[in-house]
Amino acid sequence: MRRILVLNPKGGCGKSTLTTNIAAYFASEGRKVAIADLDPQQSSFDWLSRRPASAPEIRKATIHDGKLDAPRQTDLVIIDSPAGLHGKKLASFVSSSETMIMPLMPSIIDIAAAERFIEELYSLRELIKRKIKVATVANRVREDTLSAEKLDSFLSSMKLPGGKKLPFIAMLRNSQNYVKAAEMGLGIYEFTPSRTSHDREQLQPLMSWLSSSRSIPE
Repeated sequence: MRRILVLNPKGGCGKSTLTTNIAAYFASEGRKVAIADLDPQQSSFDWLSRRPASAPEIRKATIHDGKLDAPRQTDLVIIDSPAGLHGKKLASFVSSSETMIMPLMPSIIDIAAAERFIEELYSLRELIKRKIKVATVANRVREDTLSAEKLDSFLSSMKLPGGKKLPFIAMLRNSQNYVKAAEMGLGIYEFTPSRTSHDREQLQPLMSWLSSSRSIPE
């Protein structure tokens, strides 16, 4: 069972939006998917409660005392992590997953927080007992703005403290389609293609990366 962790210690960066859309994408591909919502706001579980019975099934998973409890025969679990993770708790979450997606907002505050987070993540490498693939996604970006250009430049050049480049996978616009999808318990890929073509185009690099061996530790 594969575990994909959506994590950023700073709140309000769109973790639940990514969690639900990743889950909906793989469910629509015929995979057996579960969501573990560990954020106190429970936005991903609220989305799941609104999901139509006609949509591909996505089930709930839980984590107790660091142990994942998912329905039998689950192919992958998408983990919506709580904000404010640091130290041993952060290391525990990362150690329990194969892939981590870090959403970032286009602001200097978020960029600075991301730099500190990557440094902390690297400093905890002795506590993280397994390899994990990490990538960043720019979220809620207003296209053709200076802030979008700055974030694109920052993420494209972002490196781990050891010098290895941190993959920057996708830049997602601030689209009302995500709001409507959240209200309906659906993902972008579950709307008609003509309605969401631009959003699908932006999301596809992330979904392709997650579907490939590049996002899975060797």
